[in-house]
Amino acid sequence: MFEDTPEGLNGRLDFLDHFSALADPRQSIKVLYPLEEVLLLTLCAVLCGTDGWVSVALFGRQKIAFLRRFLPFANGTPGHDQLGLIFGALDATGFQNCFIAWTQSLADTIAGVVAIDGKTVRRSFDRTCGKGAVHMISAWSSAQKLVLGARAVHEKSNEITAIPELLDLLAIKGAIVTIDAMGCQRKIAEKVLDKDADYIFGLKGNQGSLRGDVELLFNEQMARGFKDISVSRASSCDAEHGRIETRETFATDDIGWLKERHDWKGLRAIVMIVSSRETAKGVEQERRFYISSLPADATKLAAAIRAHWGVENSLHWVLDVNFRDDDCRIRKKNAPANFSSVKRATINALKKAPGKHSLKSKRLIAAWDEDYLAKILAAL
Repeated sequence: MFEDTPEGLNGRLDFLDHFSALADPRQSIKVLYPLEEVLLLTLCAVLCGTDGWVSVALFGRQKIAFLRRFLPFANGTPGHDQLGLIFGALDATGFQNCFIAWTQSLADTIAGVVAIDGKTVRRSFDRTCGKGAVHMISAWSSAQKLVLGARAVHEKSNEITAIPELLDLLAIKGAIVTIDAMGCQRKIAEKVLDKDADYIFGLKGNQGSLRGDVELLFNEQMARGFKDISVSRASSCDAEHGRIETRETFATDDIGWLKERHDWKGLRAIVMIVSSRETAKGVEQERRFYISSLPADATKLAAAIRAHWGVENSLHWVLDVNFRDDDCRIRKKNAPANFSSVKRATINALKKAPGKHSLKSKRLIAAWDEDYLAKILAAL
């Protein structure tokens, strides 16, 4: 018999239904800890501040009464070695697919900027197996501040193949997909358009002549006051953290010659952002270049490019600072990728949690107040 649950909670957690399709590789006759119990334990433990299998196992022993509000846990909770073995054996792609299905139930219609970027879990390498660190590609909704999905790769260069796989699983119709220069590839542009979305891609040296041609055009026309082409302009200024940053955005769709020379599906505009940063050490200036399938509206393009950095500030920074992602020593088999997916699920859960506290404060409250933790689970 389960214990009584807080008011408004019936003991069944809907989010677990999205993981029911996840294959359990263990022999059923030997299973002491059902997979949904292991998933619930791990999510709750990470919500409350744990950062590895030892602390997850300790949480389970200390909070068994709370966990039994929702599932039987007839055999208690697994030890840290068992947790590592279970998560190491779970298929990482299958886990991530279930995570995406759950996230899309939270997000409803995805609108605005979907920023795609990668982050390496630095200590997830395993020298004994010759395995490099896991690199996680995440899709971040800047408007809803949710992780929409993730894909794990073992080499950063594999972003090029992982991004289309991730896009295939996302419902992004009408969204603006932003990707840095690593993902600036023709096939990825085609994939975005096939999903009825638009793209803004950063340009760097990996695009060779395309970046060079865009830079040459803007530099020449800027020197001539843009007398030869139509251009849309926007500017903004921020003063914070002891610095003043001014950004000027220039966008043009007068690029017929460029489209003839570079065969990019849907290409409509090119963009240059001139950024000037003034600090106590002096003034630094930088020029960044982009291509887009959107019209040459500098204000809209600048806002979308600015929103892209939410994946760094609201996801990657949070993973590093609040979840100690770079210090995590989980390394065996698929465990690093799967535990990284749990962390991203935790961020989504905390974003949905009641109250206006910071994520760090919400984790502390969840650890101290079991009813608050139950409310977080009920909202998923």
